[in-house]
Amino acid sequence: MQAFLTTDRLLLRRFTEYDLDDLVRLDGDPKVMRFLTGGRPTPRAHLRDQTLAKILDWYEQGPLSRWAAVERATGDFVGWLALEPGDGHDAEQAELGYCLRAASWGRGYATEASRALIAKAFTDLGVHRVFAQTMAVNAASRRVMEKSGLTYLRTFHRHWDDPIPGTEHGEVEYELLRPEWTRRQKT
Repeated sequence: MQAFLTTDRLLLRRFTEYDLDDLVRLDGDPKVMRFLTGGRPTPRAHLRDQTLAKILDWYEQGPLSRWAAVERATGDFVGWLALEPGDGHDAEQAELGYCLRAASWGRGYATEASRALIAKAFTDLGVHRVFAQTMAVNAASRRVMEKSGLTYLRTFHRHWDDPIPGTEHGEVEYELLRPEWTRRQKT
């Protein structure tokens, strides 16, 4: 499979229907899902019929999507990274996202790939703004955003029908604009 992007240690490639088992294992880990579902696994049927179907459709719509991340040295699936079309945002904005297996945490993979995706967004994909959101209490994700060059923009509160622990503290949004990224590249 052709790589969408490579870094020193990772290869980001398109998902296929054959990646369903890896997604089920990823979304079945309570540690991985702590800040997404409160630790509850995502049902296999939902991953197959909605999540994976949406990702595959994005590939047909344009350059923004979600990619399977694998270790270059071993070929092992480590999770996914994304530059997704943001809900309600124009085509010049992309939402950065990442979700890695717990066994891959603490190795700098999310930051390494996020930086590479941001560079690709601004140099090849015509993106003007990259943003990311997470729960305010998700300190590890916030560190990745900061190490990737995004800066804190705001804290906001959403209504959740089934809130998980920590939602009472709100969500945070970070962003990086292309002129700022370009300026940083010159220094």
